[in-house]
Amino acid sequence: MSRSWRDAVIAVLAGFLVMTAVAAAGLACAGAGELPDGAFPRVVAAVVVLAAGGSVEVSGGAGFLAGADASLSVLPLSVSLAGALTTAYCFLRPLHHRAVARPRELLARAAPLVLLWLLALAGAALLARRTFGISTGDSPIGEIAELLDAAPTVGFRAALPATLFFGLLWILGLLLVVLLVSRRAPLPAGLVRFHTAVRPAASATVALLLAYVVLGIGVGVVVAATQGHAARTLAVVLLGLPNLAWPALTLGFGGAWEGKAEGPFGLPMPHMLDQVVRGPDRSTVDVASLAAQDSRAWWLVAVAAVLLLAAGVLAAVRSPAHVRPWQHALRLCAALALATLTVCLLARVQARFGLTLLGIGVGDVDGLGGEVLFEPVLWRTVGLALLWGAVAGFLGALLARPLRHHGRVDAPTATPLDP
Repeated sequence: MSRSWRDAVIAVLAGFLVMTAVAAAGLACAGAGELPDGAFPRVVAAVVVLAAGGSVEVSGGAGFLAGADASLSVLPLSVSLAGALTTAYCFLRPLHHRAVARPRELLARAAPLVLLWLLALAGAALLARRTFGISTGDSPIGEIAELLDAAPTVGFRAALPATLFFGLLWILGLLLVVLLVSRRAPLPAGLVRFHTAVRPAASATVALLLAYVVLGIGVGVVVAATQGHAARTLAVVLLGLPNLAWPALTLGFGGAWEGKAEGPFGLPMPHMLDQVVRGPDRSTVDVASLAAQDSRAWWLVAVAAVLLLAAGVLAAVRSPAHVRPWQHALRLCAALALATLTVCLLARVQARFGLTLLGIGVGDVDGLGGEVLFEPVLWRTVGLALLWGAVAGFLGALLARPLRHHGRVDAPTATPLDP
């Protein structure tokens, strides 16, 4: 086996093992370990598929009695982030001594990893399917189903073509971000001139997102230790912490989301957020609406201001001294806007489930139907990211002047990759 294939096997195995471990731990904390008939591994597989960008379809019914109107679109970003960091580290580790590489050499490294990643994802998708019986209580479906011996069921299965397509986009996007962000990743010689223009702002923006995740972990641990419901809190941390932490960044700089939660289902969210979105109509979620429930929400603005300014300083310190403040502002502005757009696309949640009875009219059966929605107000959120990125980049450049130890960034030297 060539070195590139060996490294690809290590990266893919490590990435999927970490995602599986994080997903299993989070689901166990959420109580999924009590699922009947050995369903737990299949639910874990479904979460891994979703985390890797795949598609899982939800269905249900009760024979000829009822059908299901169900949809699910959510990315468990804690699992995704763990797999992305692990895979990226394993991909970069053999390359960190090199700064310049021919495109064919990079392709020879990336192609085996992409192929093996899709094969592993296909295996997880084949495992991610299950059907469960559901309790109906005293609902009309339950009474009729008992008479006709047709109990309602709900199930899930991974959609293999969609999973492979979106999984391909996921892994290609990860490799692109790795090459843009890492200061040690090699670049083709023709792109080296963009090294100092792109990487400082890109790496500072990724550091900002990771800082929010670290803060979220700290808050989650404190809440689990002091507020009770430790298992549920840890489940949120292990499955969907960035789904809350990254929107908190956007809310802090003035962005907005729209939310809705009705029926027995809900989002893994703080109580004040659940109060804002709970109801039959969409509600706007911003700092003002959250502060109406709890004035501590204004701390989101202070945290965002401090960390955005820190990102601006970090980007400036990693840039050559000849770069002017307005150039820092432009670069961080673009980087933060792209990161915010990505967060808006990844952190959105759409889930709906309802049973229709006997085909006579469509409606949610009490206790068995509901809808959860959490989507960004895109123009407002991305627009304010542009503004805050420009301000943080300009001020960060001014504050970074006394912190620089070198007036230049060394140009990378051309060193070929090993085949």
